[in-house]
Amino acid sequence: MVIPRNEVKWNMYYVYILKSLKINKFYTGVTDNLKRRIKEHNSGNSDFTSWSGPYKLIWYSAFDNKEKAYNFEKYLKSSSGFAFRNKRLISNL
Repeated sequence: MVIPRNEVKWNMYYVYILKSLKINKFYTGVTDNLKRRIKEHNSGNSDFTSWSGPYKLIWYSAFDNKEKAYNFEKYLKSSSGFAFRNKRLISNL
């Protein structure tokens, strides 16, 4: 059976990096709604970032698998992930 293209629902998960414009620090997170999540960060509705906004989105990647997205976020928060982030994802900032 073929499902019509307009009936296929894709659940995407986004790993993202924000830069605080106030304190020049980075925040890495994962979400299934990137626009909503950035608004939450910038409106102070996020416990970890409410004190250091506003934020600018500087990088993101989309995943169609929730587990892979969370695993990549976890990697980016590790020591080798910090090095990868700094060298490959935000080196030109």
